[in-house]
Amino acid sequence: GKGPQGKRISLKAAKNSMRVLFNGRRRLELSKMGIAVFPKVLLQLADVEEIDLSRNMIRKIPNIIEKFQNLIWLDLHSNQIDELPPEIGTLRNLTFLNLCNNKLTTKGLPEELTHLKNLRTLNLGLNCLESIPTTLGALKELIELGLFDNSLTIIPKSVKKLPKMERMNVKRNPLPEFAEEEEPIDTIKRLESLYLVEKKDLCESCLLTCQGERDELHKLENMTPVPPEKPNFTSLTTPNSTAIDNQEEW
Repeated sequence: GKGPQGKRISLKAAKNSMRVLFNGRRRLELSKMGIAVFPKVLLQLADVEEIDLSRNMIRKIPNIIEKFQNLIWLDLHSNQIDELPPEIGTLRNLTFLNLCNNKLTTKGLPEELTHLKNLRTLNLGLNCLESIPTTLGALKELIELGLFDNSLTIIPKSVKKLPKMERMNVKRNPLPEFAEEEEPIDTIKRLESLYLVEKKDLCESCLLTCQGERDELHKLENMTPVPPEKPNFTSLTTPNSTAIDNQEEW
């Protein structure tokens, strides 16, 4: 009760956030809505296949999450979640779970997480994890695992040897095997930050600048490359017929 109250989501607003994807799945798009408490009104839409509650202020995932048995895709990144309920393990159809950029600790990961046997993508990056449960090795279908930006000092062998694992991101963890590696020197000047904004949010002068630069790029793309002219040495004296073949050398 001491946390932020956030924005309350009505049933009408939830229904208006429903999107039908090209694969026929229905997604509730509730990202960046200022939500601080998991909306119980979503129980009336519990048959959806995908939910996006990212970039909010949610601190707890209630045990009613078990009612969403059709869930295949769940995005909860960039909230303030510090633990998951054991009921998360009842979502047996889940293939994608994004918990990046929260406040999860090792104690906040329930053992029931290993019941998600169909999980293919799990993102636990940017949290407060000091270790990874060895039981995650039971997720045999896992293809992609994000563990970056935590406080991990070891990756369990059971996780390293997952049979279908293709990508495991463990960057920026105090892992001993990476302790002596030096960052390669990058001689190319790169952008330190890139801001993406919608067109309607730009002032008139910035909009004109962007449009002008975009037009210049289009001009370069549309230009037809002109083949270089072959040099012509009109005053070159040719002592024999082979000189014509090597005029450029002369």
